[in-house]
Amino acid sequence: MTKLTIDTVENILFANKKLTLDKSILDRVEKSFQFLKEFSKNKIIYGVNTGFGPMAQYRIEEENTIQLQYNLIRSHCTGIGEPLTLEQIKAAIIARLNTLSLGYSGIHPSVLLLMQELVNRDILPVIYQHGSVGASGDLVQLAHLALTLIGEGEVFYKGELKSTKEVFELEKLKPIEVHIREGLSIMNGTSVMTGIGMVNLIKVNQLINLSITLSSMMNEIVQSFDDHYSQPLNEAKEHFGQRYVAEKMSEFLNDSKLVKKRADEMYQERTERIFEEKVQEYYSLRCVPQILGPIYDTWNAAKEVLENEINSASDNPIIDVENQTVHHGGNFHGDYVSLELDKLKLAVTRLSMLSERQLNYLVNPKINNILPPFVNLGMLGFNFGLQAAQFTATSTTAENQTLSTSMYVHSIPNNNDNQDIVSMGTNAATICAKVIDNTFEVLTVQSLAVTQAIEYLEIQDKLSSKGKRFYESIREIVPVFKEDEVIYPYLKKVKNELLNF
Repeated sequence: MTKLTIDTVENILFANKKLTLDKSILDRVEKSFQFLKEFSKNKIIYGVNTGFGPMAQYRIEEENTIQLQYNLIRSHCTGIGEPLTLEQIKAAIIARLNTLSLGYSGIHPSVLLLMQELVNRDILPVIYQHGSVGASGDLVQLAHLALTLIGEGEVFYKGELKSTKEVFELEKLKPIEVHIREGLSIMNGTSVMTGIGMVNLIKVNQLINLSITLSSMMNEIVQSFDDHYSQPLNEAKEHFGQRYVAEKMSEFLNDSKLVKKRADEMYQERTERIFEEKVQEYYSLRCVPQILGPIYDTWNAAKEVLENEINSASDNPIIDVENQTVHHGGNFHGDYVSLELDKLKLAVTRLSMLSERQLNYLVNPKINNILPPFVNLGMLGFNFGLQAAQFTATSTTAENQTLSTSMYVHSIPNNNDNQDIVSMGTNAATICAKVIDNTFEVLTVQSLAVTQAIEYLEIQDKLSSKGKRFYESIREIVPVFKEDEVIYPYLKKVKNELLNF
């Protein structure tokens, strides 16, 4: 399990695939452990027989080196705020396990075996959102993982918060025993930000597909011309993402009876002075490949970086068995992850802005000229349609715009200035996750508006086959709104549907 991909992580997180450790991995880790055990005798090696951070100048006597690791773990369990989600926690463990499996950490193989059990049995340490500055890795959050591995602290188990000791007794698991530097090896790396980042990537891929779906259906609702997503037009630009989105829209709308061919409508002899139908649609409909294209390209770039990171050794120091030495450096620094997740966050905010503008198109009759205000299917003036739901989408989009301030450029020196420039990568990861969740909510409101518009226009049987399937999936859980009723329970149901899209 040394080459993880986003697909592998997704299968473990969402398809209940079990994580397995090949014997070759355990052999490699054992070699690293045995080498460090011998090499560290009579040598000064950071984190083995020295203090940590700016206190690395202090030698630790041999009789205290094991207790040093326990001191490190317990002292750094200072996380606070809301816990990470179960998916994020499991992804972080997977990321850390993969890093440790590379054989650069000098740990005992028992650490990997217990981490494997945590993942496969869904015994997940409580790890909090706040605590990491993203350099020296995710020290605080990973300390909470290490605390579970030594049999202390709390875990999520079968939907409940329980003491680790109690759960280990129930599951007949034994805590790890510290041998040399297990504490530092578990804690010193970018695995929490990377794990959260992998979950973010999985969900952003869903959002992109959802936005392509809703954007295509928007074009059906307004009966737009088909040339703005055509192959010749979009291949006139050299961007892969733009071409990808246009191709997906073309596939989606291939059997639609609503979109029009420009040659049939506009390239025939016309004599009228003013055209009733729009010659070109608003940008939020016509420029979807140009807007979603860079978002898809940003997702692809982030995917490459995070897959590289999850398959990298992010420890310090690095145990080099091949060259029989130990290297001190800064592989724990999270700049790669931080920068990519900041860019991904910007892209997702842009996606929410596109959705909000498409929603506004549907609810404003002065713009669309075919639908009642707020796609209100009741009595105008007496009923309200989706008027208030638009408030929700607009305010949530505005929050995304505010949250899109970069974490990557917000380094604050700390640790007695030992950590004088840091990545804030874990903050970037958690804020990106918040923006992603917000965007699902914006697309939830748009999904309701799209289905209401289809009801009003009575075009169900003219939709593309993919559009009709999406419409029916929403209609199964949400009734047609004519009279005013409480909508928020339906919003929750639609959001859950989209999260499983």
